[in-house]
Amino acid sequence: MKRGLSAAGGLLTGMTSADETDEPDADPADSARGRRRPSGAVAIALVLGLLITAALSVTTSVLYDHNEHRLLRLRARELSLVLTAVVPSIQTPLASAAELANATNGNPQKFRAFIAPYIGPGRQFASASLWGPNVDRLSPTVTAGSAPAIVAHPKLAQRFFRRARRAATLSIVGLLSSSPPRLGYEFSTPGTPGGFAAYAESPLPADRRSRTASTQGFSDLHYALYLGKSRTPGQLLVTDAHRLPLSGRTASTVVPFGDASLDLVVSPKDSLGGSFFADLPWIIALFGALMSIAAALMTDRIVRRRAYAEQLASTLDRVASENRRMYDQQRGIAQTLQHALLPASLPEVHGVETSARYVPAASGIDVGGDWYDLLRVGEDNLILLIGDISGHGLEAATTMASVRYAALAYAAEDPRPAAVLDSLSAFVAKAPTRYLATVMCALLDVRAGRMTIASAGHLPPLLISEHDSAFVDQRTGPAIGVTLDVRYEETTVAMPPSATLIAFTDGLVERRGEILDVGLNRLRDTAAGPAVALEDLIGRIVSDMASSSHHDDTAIVGVRWHR
Repeated sequence: MKRGLSAAGGLLTGMTSADETDEPDADPADSARGRRRPSGAVAIALVLGLLITAALSVTTSVLYDHNEHRLLRLRARELSLVLTAVVPSIQTPLASAAELANATNGNPQKFRAFIAPYIGPGRQFASASLWGPNVDRLSPTVTAGSAPAIVAHPKLAQRFFRRARRAATLSIVGLLSSSPPRLGYEFSTPGTPGGFAAYAESPLPADRRSRTASTQGFSDLHYALYLGKSRTPGQLLVTDAHRLPLSGRTASTVVPFGDASLDLVVSPKDSLGGSFFADLPWIIALFGALMSIAAALMTDRIVRRRAYAEQLASTLDRVASENRRMYDQQRGIAQTLQHALLPASLPEVHGVETSARYVPAASGIDVGGDWYDLLRVGEDNLILLIGDISGHGLEAATTMASVRYAALAYAAEDPRPAAVLDSLSAFVAKAPTRYLATVMCALLDVRAGRMTIASAGHLPPLLISEHDSAFVDQRTGPAIGVTLDVRYEETTVAMPPSATLIAFTDGLVERRGEILDVGLNRLRDTAAGPAVALEDLIGRIVSDMASSSHHDDTAIVGVRWHR
């Protein structure tokens, strides 16, 4: 929006300069006539010009004030979107922690290992803990970071955890009287009786003075953020103002935040529409007083300026709308990909080379639930996991994170592919909501050159050797979530020397209006091209297969043996 204002201001300055340059030089005869005593008509014209100028000046001031209020409301709505975007970043790790705790029966080591990246100074939470199903027991089963402040408020804790257990979303509690004050968050998996609840606390500034006053989103605004709809000092979360309540021109909006709400109040530090619009009434008055004898020309000038001001206001609306649309797209994609928690790096095992890519859909922001992982088991074994969750958007990506962590937990307990899929199927069957997931699990014995694979409705990987390329002849069971009672079968395949294994999700080969075999053959032809490094091979497959016509995201993993 600031770039749009700058450009519009520059354009308006250029037009003003052009208008002033095009005005003809004063006629000397006019100066001579000006020294004579003005007639009544001149006085009338002068008075009429001053009256018209005064009317236009007042009108412009009203329009400016209206436009400032409108821009301030727009800024308040934009900031509310920023605050709304914080909820997934809090809920996702807590939801994953609760799922992990339910899957591992509240294992303290696994909970602390998972939540550790979110705890500590400068990080998301100051404290995180697991709470059992007994809400009357006011102590957590596991704690990471500092002790939860809510323990010091037993009555509040009992009311909060009872309410939170019934909620299907992130629950919020304000611990604003604590020292230092904190904001608490709870998430327990809906529909899971006797399950664990993940609880975390974020610190607030002791004096409620925000440390983000200079950030881009708040730099031109004074703001005050309250928990709930009461604007009392006791409900204040953060502010950059020295005195409250905010004075002058203000706008407010109620922002949904988990099962609670935030009341955001903002006021401008300066003119939101630019200094030109703030000075426009005075400019009109000055020019009207100096040029009242040319009332018609001046009126025309003012009308053109007013029309231009309205045009500029419309342009600002379009710029703000476009900025919001682009921001929503970027935020949706960034948040979804960020909380999908795909591995940042792949494990290194002597004798094999690995590479992986995640490619979002070519259009739209409906990122799906495709995922992959490589887990090292011992010195010479790797577990390869790849899967796809049904659906799109943040819900699918969040579900993917839950399934991925569950699969990793089961693989760590028993690395046999069929056992991993059996446990994962049982885990999904216990979930309160139904969804489908295709998953392939392969145990790679690097030293023996052998792969054991099991598939839950997932497409077979492509095996490339020096003289041939073919899809692995695997035993494919039903997708995760299709049936409650299933046992998956394994297939063991010998790896030829210098073989390359390409595992992928269906977004790589599926196209609308095209049978699946066409896409599989296209992948095999692309992969069977000139021999290149594994990273270059994955890049070539992505470049050739993930074209502008694909409408689903894709995960692809490559493993190459060096024997």
